[in-house]
Amino acid sequence: MKSLFYLSVLVCLTAQAAAQTFTSCNPLNTTNCPVDIALGTNHTYDFVIYEAGDTWNNTAGALDYGPSGAEFSINTRGDAPTITTNYYIFGGEVEVWMKAAPGQGVVSSIVLQSDDLDEVDWELIGGNNTHVQSNYFGKGNITSYDRAIWHPIDKPQEDFHNYTIRWTKETIEWFLDGASLRVLKYEEANGGKNFPQSPMFVRVGIWAGGDKNNDEYTVEWAGGETDYNKIPYTMSVKSVRVTDFSRGSEYSYGDMTGSWESIKIKPGNSTIAEELNAPPPMTASQRWDKLSPGAKIGVGSAVGVTCVALVALAAFYCLRQRKAGKKERAFADQQFEKETTELMAYRQRMAKGGFAVSSMKV
Repeated sequence: MKSLFYLSVLVCLTAQAAAQTFTSCNPLNTTNCPVDIALGTNHTYDFVIYEAGDTWNNTAGALDYGPSGAEFSINTRGDAPTITTNYYIFGGEVEVWMKAAPGQGVVSSIVLQSDDLDEVDWELIGGNNTHVQSNYFGKGNITSYDRAIWHPIDKPQEDFHNYTIRWTKETIEWFLDGASLRVLKYEEANGGKNFPQSPMFVRVGIWAGGDKNNDEYTVEWAGGETDYNKIPYTMSVKSVRVTDFSRGSEYSYGDMTGSWESIKIKPGNSTIAEELNAPPPMTASQRWDKLSPGAKIGVGSAVGVTCVALVALAAFYCLRQRKAGKKERAFADQQFEKETTELMAYRQRMAKGGFAVSSMKV
């Protein structure tokens, strides 16, 4: 029975790959694809402190942020919040501290992918709290089903774990909580033909593999249909560390083979690296500390003059309002006295019968 289950898992990987893998321009089919912006350095994103920022593209649902970091939630059917770097690495290391989402049919994924559909994955199924899957694809090749391996893990939906992928031109290695679980050598991937070897971006996200509109194999691989009556389903990511083993500003394909050797690295500083390594904006106190003593005196004098002017303006306004108030009070007193006099005269005439009908002249 167990062997039949794992066989079904392997068969349905075709559908799973089709559900997540796509490219807007495949360099295996054309030489006119845009160049890939390089990271060219390393960077750690701490989502407990900062939001993802401009070096990530956010699609299919917004992220929330809290004490557990970035929260990727399926709040309604169709949600699949995902962030993708707008840069590439050419060889490198990606480390993610993540707590997978619970829920039957819910998939939490960490993916490295290239424009020509090389791919390296970590994937966790919401209904499976004992195993995590490592996988890879070369040039979108899904003709064989022997690449996925399931590894034991303890409570991935309840606890944070460290998922790391280390990628060189010779090997790909998957680490779980610092321990190496799998090593793929270049020659073991169909003689290197299926070995991921072109520049890749990083994608982290959650999706409903068990949605009833998916084909039956994808739903089965994801552990069954997703129950939207139990939403939200949330995956949390504390941090992501991305390291590019190459240095340059851009990567491009020299031909349509997609081989490691065909990739061209443009020398220069990466614009992404400059953006990531730029110092954060200074606070007001930091800007004050950087001023010279003379500048501080000038600023203090200007502030003092401004304060005096504001105080004088406020005093003038109050005095003006006070004078206006006195005039208004005097006018009100006059009106009160006039109305009181008229009221007293009216009462006296009433007492004398001044308004009796018999006394009125016709």
